[in-house]
Amino acid sequence: MTRVFNFSAGPAALPEPVLRQAADEMLDWHGSGMSVMEMSHRGKEFIAIPAEAEALLRELMAVPANYKVLFIQGGAMAENAIVPMNLLRGKASADYINTGEWSKKSIKEAKKYAKVNVAASAEASHFSCIPKRDTWQLDPDAAYVHICSNETIGGVEYHFTPDVGNVPLVADMSSSIMSRPVDVAKYGLIYGGAQKNIGPAGLTLVIVRDDLIGQALACTPSAFDYKQQADNDSMLNTPPTYAIYIAGLVFKWIKARGGLPGMEVHNRAKAALLYDLLDASAFYSSPVAREDRSLMNVPFKLRDEALDEAFLKGAQARSMIQLKGHRSVGGMRASIYNAMPVEGVQTLVAYMKEFEARHG
Repeated sequence: MTRVFNFSAGPAALPEPVLRQAADEMLDWHGSGMSVMEMSHRGKEFIAIPAEAEALLRELMAVPANYKVLFIQGGAMAENAIVPMNLLRGKASADYINTGEWSKKSIKEAKKYAKVNVAASAEASHFSCIPKRDTWQLDPDAAYVHICSNETIGGVEYHFTPDVGNVPLVADMSSSIMSRPVDVAKYGLIYGGAQKNIGPAGLTLVIVRDDLIGQALACTPSAFDYKQQADNDSMLNTPPTYAIYIAGLVFKWIKARGGLPGMEVHNRAKAALLYDLLDASAFYSSPVAREDRSLMNVPFKLRDEALDEAFLKGAQARSMIQLKGHRSVGGMRASIYNAMPVEGVQTLVAYMKEFEARHG
Protein backbone atom coordinates (compact mmCIF):
# COMPACT_ATOMS: atom_id res chain seq x y z
CA MET A 1 0.00 0.00 0.00
CA THR A 2 1.29 3.45 -0.97
CA ARG A 3 -0.04 6.41 0.96
CA VAL A 4 -0.08 9.83 -0.67
CA PHE A 5 1.04 13.12 0.83
CA ASN A 6 -2.36 14.72 1.37
CA PHE A 7 -2.23 18.53 1.39
CA SER A 8 -6.01 18.90 1.75
CA ALA A 9 -7.34 21.85 3.76
CA GLY A 10 -9.81 19.49 5.44
CA PRO A 11 -10.81 16.87 6.09
CA ALA A 12 -7.09 16.47 6.38
CA ALA A 13 -4.48 13.79 6.86
CA LEU A 14 -4.45 11.87 10.13
CA PRO A 15 -1.33 10.46 11.81
CA GLU A 16 -0.60 7.02 10.36
CA PRO A 17 -0.04 5.41 13.80
CA VAL A 18 -3.52 6.58 14.82
CA LEU A 19 -5.09 5.08 11.71
CA ARG A 20 -3.27 1.79 12.27
CA GLN A 21 -4.42 1.58 15.90
CA ALA A 22 -7.98 2.39 14.89
CA ALA A 23 -7.80 -0.32 12.23
CA ASP A 24 -6.53 -2.85 14.76
CA GLU A 25 -9.38 -1.96 17.14
CA MET A 26 -12.09 -1.66 14.51
CA LEU A 27 -13.85 -4.97 15.19
CA ASP A 28 -12.98 -5.41 18.85
CA TRP A 29 -12.18 -2.46 21.12
CA HIS A 30 -10.22 -3.67 24.16
CA GLY A 31 -11.92 -7.04 24.30
CA SER A 32 -15.42 -5.61 24.23
CA GLY A 33 -16.31 -7.66 21.16
CA MET A 34 -17.56 -4.61 19.29
CA SER A 35 -16.36 -1.51 17.46
CA VAL A 36 -16.46 1.91 19.11
CA MET A 37 -18.89 2.82 16.34
CA GLU A 38 -21.35 0.28 17.71
CA MET A 39 -21.21 1.26 21.37
CA SER A 40 -23.97 2.97 23.28
CA HIS A 41 -22.77 6.45 24.18
CA ARG A 42 -24.07 5.81 27.70
CA GLY A 43 -22.49 2.37 28.06
CA LYS A 44 -19.63 1.78 30.48
CA GLU A 45 -17.29 0.83 27.62
CA PHE A 46 -17.73 4.17 25.86
CA ILE A 47 -17.93 6.54 28.84
CA ALA A 48 -14.21 6.07 29.54
CA ILE A 49 -13.27 7.20 26.00
CA PRO A 50 -14.47 10.85 26.12
CA ALA A 51 -13.35 11.13 29.74
CA GLU A 52 -9.80 10.22 28.78
CA ALA A 53 -9.92 12.43 25.68
CA GLU A 54 -11.02 15.43 27.72
CA ALA A 55 -8.34 14.82 30.34
CA LEU A 56 -5.66 14.68 27.63
CA LEU A 57 -6.99 17.82 25.94
CA ARG A 58 -6.98 19.69 29.24
CA GLU A 59 -3.42 18.55 29.91
CA LEU A 60 -2.09 19.39 26.44
CA MET A 61 -3.73 22.82 26.26
CA ALA A 62 -3.39 23.59 29.99
CA VAL A 63 -7.11 24.35 30.15
CA PRO A 64 -7.93 26.14 33.45
CA ALA A 65 -10.36 24.47 35.84
CA ASN A 66 -12.97 27.20 35.34
CA TYR A 67 -13.47 26.26 31.69
CA LYS A 68 -15.82 23.65 30.31
CA VAL A 69 -14.73 21.35 27.48
CA LEU A 70 -17.53 20.24 25.18
CA PHE A 71 -17.50 17.60 22.44
CA ILE A 72 -20.44 18.46 20.20
CA GLN A 73 -21.60 18.43 16.58
CA GLY A 74 -22.25 20.98 13.86
CA GLY A 75 -18.76 22.20 12.95
CA ALA A 76 -17.56 25.79 13.01
CA MET A 77 -20.39 26.77 10.65
CA ALA A 78 -22.94 25.86 13.32
CA GLU A 79 -20.83 27.57 15.98
CA ASN A 80 -21.16 30.82 14.01
CA ALA A 81 -24.78 30.81 15.18
CA ILE A 82 -24.33 28.96 18.47
CA VAL A 83 -21.79 31.49 19.78
CA PRO A 84 -24.11 34.52 19.64
CA MET A 85 -27.02 32.40 20.89
CA ASN A 86 -25.04 31.65 24.03
CA LEU A 87 -22.77 34.64 24.52
CA LEU A 88 -24.93 37.71 23.89
CA ARG A 89 -26.21 37.39 27.47
CA GLY A 90 -28.65 40.29 27.21
CA LYS A 91 -26.38 42.53 25.11
CA ALA A 92 -27.29 43.70 21.63
CA SER A 93 -24.00 43.72 19.75
CA ALA A 94 -20.71 41.89 19.21
CA ASP A 95 -17.41 42.90 17.62
CA TYR A 96 -15.93 40.91 14.73
CA ILE A 97 -12.54 41.18 13.03
CA ASN A 98 -12.73 40.38 9.30
CA THR A 99 -9.62 38.58 8.06
CA GLY A 100 -11.06 36.52 5.21
CA GLU A 101 -13.68 34.11 3.97
CA TRP A 102 -14.27 32.30 7.26
CA SER A 103 -14.57 35.56 9.15
CA LYS A 104 -17.14 36.67 6.60
CA LYS A 105 -19.20 33.56 7.22
CA SER A 106 -19.08 34.14 10.97
CA ILE A 107 -20.19 37.75 10.51
CA LYS A 108 -23.04 36.81 8.17
CA GLU A 109 -24.43 34.24 10.59
CA ALA A 110 -24.05 36.41 13.68
CA LYS A 111 -26.08 39.17 12.04
CA LYS A 112 -29.15 36.92 12.39
CA TYR A 113 -28.93 37.23 16.17
CA ALA A 114 -27.08 40.46 16.98
CA LYS A 115 -25.89 43.79 15.75
CA VAL A 116 -22.42 43.10 14.37
CA ASN A 117 -19.71 45.73 14.54
CA VAL A 118 -16.87 44.93 12.12
CA ALA A 119 -14.20 46.49 14.27
CA ALA A 120 -11.42 45.95 11.73
CA SER A 121 -11.12 44.45 8.26
CA ALA A 122 -8.30 43.35 5.99
CA GLU A 123 -10.48 43.51 2.89
CA ALA A 124 -8.59 46.49 1.45
CA SER A 125 -5.41 44.38 1.38
CA HIS A 126 -7.29 41.47 -0.25
CA PHE A 127 -7.02 39.69 3.09
CA SER A 128 -3.25 39.37 2.88
CA CYS A 129 -2.64 40.41 6.50
CA ILE A 130 -4.09 40.71 10.00
CA PRO A 131 -5.27 44.27 10.74
CA LYS A 132 -2.91 46.00 13.16
CA ARG A 133 -4.33 45.90 16.66
CA ASP A 134 -4.13 49.69 17.09
CA THR A 135 -6.56 50.12 14.17
CA TRP A 136 -9.37 48.11 15.76
CA GLN A 137 -12.48 50.11 16.66
CA LEU A 138 -13.79 48.03 19.55
CA ASP A 139 -16.98 48.65 21.50
CA PRO A 140 -16.37 48.30 25.28
CA ASP A 141 -20.03 47.30 25.66
CA ALA A 142 -19.87 44.48 23.12
CA ALA A 143 -20.88 41.01 24.28
CA TYR A 144 -17.64 39.58 22.88
CA VAL A 145 -14.90 40.09 20.27
CA HIS A 146 -14.66 37.37 17.61
CA ILE A 147 -11.59 36.44 15.57
CA CYS A 148 -10.68 33.60 13.22
CA SER A 149 -7.21 32.60 14.39
CA ASN A 150 -6.21 31.12 11.03
CA GLU A 151 -7.85 31.64 7.66
CA THR A 152 -7.44 28.45 5.63
CA ILE A 153 -8.19 30.11 2.28
CA GLY A 154 -6.10 33.27 2.56
CA GLY A 155 -3.34 31.72 4.65
CA VAL A 156 -3.16 34.43 7.32
CA GLU A 157 -2.75 33.60 11.01
CA TYR A 158 -2.68 35.49 14.28
CA HIS A 159 0.75 35.12 15.84
CA PHE A 160 -0.37 37.11 18.87
CA THR A 161 -3.34 37.04 21.21
CA PRO A 162 -5.11 40.39 20.90
CA ASP A 163 -5.80 42.30 24.09
CA VAL A 164 -9.48 43.28 24.04
CA GLY A 165 -9.81 44.47 27.61
CA ASN A 166 -12.62 43.06 29.73
CA VAL A 167 -14.71 41.92 26.78
CA PRO A 168 -14.50 38.13 26.22
CA LEU A 169 -12.31 37.12 23.28
CA VAL A 170 -13.83 34.37 21.11
CA ALA A 171 -11.75 32.49 18.54
CA ASP A 172 -12.58 30.12 15.73
CA MET A 173 -9.45 27.96 15.90
CA SER A 174 -10.66 25.22 13.55
CA SER A 175 -7.47 25.17 11.48
CA SER A 176 -4.85 26.05 14.11
CA ILE A 177 -6.02 24.44 17.34
CA MET A 178 -3.38 22.16 18.88
CA SER A 179 -0.74 23.21 16.34
CA ARG A 180 1.14 25.18 19.02
CA PRO A 181 0.62 26.31 22.62
CA VAL A 182 -2.17 28.80 23.35
CA ASP A 183 -2.91 30.65 26.59
CA VAL A 184 -6.51 29.52 27.00
CA ALA A 185 -7.04 31.91 29.93
CA LYS A 186 -6.81 34.87 27.52
CA TYR A 187 -9.94 33.67 25.71
CA GLY A 188 -13.53 33.52 26.81
CA LEU A 189 -14.31 30.83 24.27
CA ILE A 190 -12.37 28.74 21.76
CA TYR A 191 -14.09 26.56 19.20
CA GLY A 192 -13.17 24.54 16.17
CA GLY A 193 -14.00 21.66 13.90
CA ALA A 194 -11.76 18.65 14.45
CA GLN A 195 -11.08 17.79 10.82
CA LYS A 196 -7.77 19.66 10.46
CA ASN A 197 -5.51 18.75 13.38
CA ILE A 198 -7.58 16.49 15.62
CA GLY A 199 -9.69 13.88 13.88
CA PRO A 200 -12.43 13.13 11.36
CA ALA A 201 -15.19 15.53 10.41
CA GLY A 202 -18.22 15.53 12.70
CA LEU A 203 -16.65 16.56 16.01
CA THR A 204 -16.57 20.16 17.21
CA LEU A 205 -14.53 21.23 20.23
CA VAL A 206 -15.72 24.05 22.46
CA ILE A 207 -13.67 25.39 25.37
CA VAL A 208 -15.72 27.99 27.25
CA ARG A 209 -15.30 29.89 30.52
CA ASP A 210 -17.85 28.99 33.17
CA ASP A 211 -19.21 32.50 33.68
CA LEU A 212 -20.17 32.86 30.02
CA ILE A 213 -22.73 30.07 29.94
CA GLY A 214 -26.24 29.73 31.31
CA GLN A 215 -27.84 32.75 29.61
CA ALA A 216 -28.60 31.42 26.14
CA LEU A 217 -31.25 33.07 23.97
CA ALA A 218 -34.71 31.57 24.43
CA CYS A 219 -34.66 30.38 20.80
CA THR A 220 -31.49 28.29 21.34
CA PRO A 221 -32.05 24.58 20.64
CA SER A 222 -31.26 22.44 23.67
CA ALA A 223 -28.47 20.63 21.82
CA PHE A 224 -26.78 24.00 21.17
CA ASP A 225 -27.12 25.35 24.71
CA TYR A 226 -23.62 25.21 26.21
CA LYS A 227 -24.99 25.03 29.76
CA GLN A 228 -27.20 22.06 29.00
CA GLN A 229 -24.39 20.29 27.19
CA ALA A 230 -21.95 21.01 30.02
CA ASP A 231 -24.41 19.77 32.64
CA ASN A 232 -24.76 16.53 30.67
CA ASP A 233 -21.05 15.95 29.92
CA SER A 234 -21.66 16.64 26.20
CA MET A 235 -24.22 13.84 26.10
CA LEU A 236 -27.50 15.70 26.07
CA ASN A 237 -27.89 14.07 22.68
CA THR A 238 -25.80 11.34 21.04
CA PRO A 239 -22.32 12.79 20.54
CA PRO A 240 -20.05 11.97 17.55
CA THR A 241 -18.73 8.88 19.32
CA TYR A 242 -16.21 7.55 16.82
CA ALA A 243 -14.77 11.01 16.11
CA ILE A 244 -14.22 11.49 19.86
CA TYR A 245 -12.42 8.13 20.00
CA ILE A 246 -10.09 9.13 17.13
CA ALA A 247 -9.48 12.53 18.74
CA GLY A 248 -8.37 10.78 21.91
CA LEU A 249 -5.87 8.70 19.92
CA VAL A 250 -4.57 11.87 18.25
CA PHE A 251 -4.15 13.54 21.64
CA LYS A 252 -2.03 10.59 22.77
CA TRP A 253 0.04 10.90 19.57
CA ILE A 254 0.58 14.62 20.21
CA LYS A 255 1.60 13.98 23.81
CA ALA A 256 4.13 11.37 22.69
CA ARG A 257 5.68 13.93 20.28
CA GLY A 258 6.37 16.47 22.99
CA GLY A 259 2.92 17.98 23.39
CA LEU A 260 2.07 21.32 21.83
CA PRO A 261 5.63 22.71 22.17
CA GLY A 262 6.79 19.72 20.15
CA MET A 263 4.04 20.31 17.59
CA GLU A 264 5.08 23.93 17.22
CA VAL A 265 8.70 23.00 16.47
CA HIS A 266 7.48 20.42 13.94
CA ASN A 267 5.09 22.85 12.26
CA ARG A 268 7.47 25.80 12.13
CA ALA A 269 10.14 23.63 10.50
CA LYS A 270 7.72 22.50 7.79
CA ALA A 271 6.44 26.01 7.11
CA ALA A 272 9.98 27.41 6.92
CA LEU A 273 10.88 24.94 4.17
CA LEU A 274 8.06 26.23 1.99
CA TYR A 275 8.34 29.92 2.76
CA ASP A 276 12.12 29.93 2.28
CA LEU A 277 11.61 28.53 -1.22
CA LEU A 278 8.87 31.03 -2.03
CA ASP A 279 10.99 33.95 -0.85
CA ALA A 280 13.99 32.82 -2.90
CA SER A 281 12.03 32.28 -6.11
CA ALA A 282 10.80 34.63 -8.83
CA PHE A 283 8.77 31.77 -10.32
CA TYR A 284 6.51 31.35 -7.27
CA SER A 285 5.00 34.02 -5.05
CA SER A 286 3.28 34.23 -1.66
CA PRO A 287 0.44 36.77 -1.32
CA VAL A 288 0.59 36.98 2.49
CA ALA A 289 2.41 39.56 4.63
CA ARG A 290 5.43 37.81 6.15
CA GLU A 291 4.53 38.57 9.75
CA ASP A 292 1.04 37.04 9.30
CA ARG A 293 1.88 33.91 7.33
CA SER A 294 0.03 30.80 8.40
CA LEU A 295 1.91 27.77 9.71
CA MET A 296 -0.97 25.57 8.59
CA ASN A 297 -2.04 26.75 5.12
CA VAL A 298 0.47 28.06 2.60
CA PRO A 299 -1.12 29.60 -0.51
CA PHE A 300 1.17 30.39 -3.43
CA LYS A 301 0.97 31.21 -7.11
CA LEU A 302 2.99 30.35 -10.17
CA ARG A 303 4.26 33.28 -12.23
CA ASP A 304 2.37 31.90 -15.23
CA GLU A 305 -1.12 30.65 -14.34
CA ALA A 306 -1.20 28.70 -17.61
CA LEU A 307 1.17 26.23 -15.93
CA ASP A 308 -1.18 25.50 -13.02
CA GLU A 309 -2.69 22.34 -14.45
CA ALA A 310 0.70 20.95 -15.43
CA PHE A 311 1.97 21.65 -11.92
CA LEU A 312 -0.94 19.83 -10.30
CA LYS A 313 -0.69 16.88 -12.70
CA GLY A 314 3.02 16.51 -11.98
CA ALA A 315 2.43 16.70 -8.24
CA GLN A 316 -0.20 13.98 -8.39
CA ALA A 317 2.15 11.76 -10.38
CA ARG A 318 4.53 12.09 -7.42
CA SER A 319 1.81 11.11 -4.91
CA MET A 320 1.04 14.66 -3.75
CA ILE A 321 -2.65 15.57 -3.84
CA GLN A 322 -5.06 18.42 -2.98
CA LEU A 323 -2.64 21.24 -3.84
CA LYS A 324 -5.12 23.26 -5.87
CA GLY A 325 -5.96 26.60 -4.26
CA HIS A 326 -9.47 27.47 -3.17
CA ARG A 327 -11.71 28.39 -6.10
CA SER A 328 -12.18 31.92 -4.73
CA VAL A 329 -8.46 32.79 -4.95
CA GLY A 330 -6.95 30.31 -7.39
CA GLY A 331 -3.32 29.30 -7.44
CA MET A 332 -2.03 26.61 -5.12
CA ARG A 333 -2.38 25.85 -1.43
CA ALA A 334 -0.39 23.44 0.70
CA SER A 335 -2.12 22.62 3.97
CA ILE A 336 0.50 21.23 6.33
CA TYR A 337 -1.35 20.39 9.52
CA ASN A 338 0.08 18.40 12.43
CA ALA A 339 -0.09 15.03 10.69
CA MET A 340 1.80 16.14 7.59
CA PRO A 341 5.33 14.73 7.97
CA VAL A 342 8.41 16.80 7.19
CA GLU A 343 9.09 14.35 4.37
CA GLY A 344 5.89 15.45 2.66
CA VAL A 345 6.97 19.09 2.59
CA GLN A 346 10.49 18.13 1.53
CA THR A 347 9.00 16.17 -1.36
CA LEU A 348 6.88 19.17 -2.37
CA VAL A 349 9.81 21.60 -2.19
CA ALA A 350 12.00 19.30 -4.30
CA TYR A 351 9.23 19.04 -6.89
CA MET A 352 8.71 22.81 -6.94
CA LYS A 353 12.41 23.34 -7.60
CA GLU A 354 12.33 20.74 -10.37
CA PHE A 355 9.22 22.30 -11.95
CA GLU A 356 10.77 25.77 -11.85
CA ALA A 357 13.97 24.51 -13.46
CA ARG A 358 11.94 22.99 -16.28
CA HIS A 359 9.50 25.86 -16.88
CA GLY A 360 11.10 28.96 -15.36
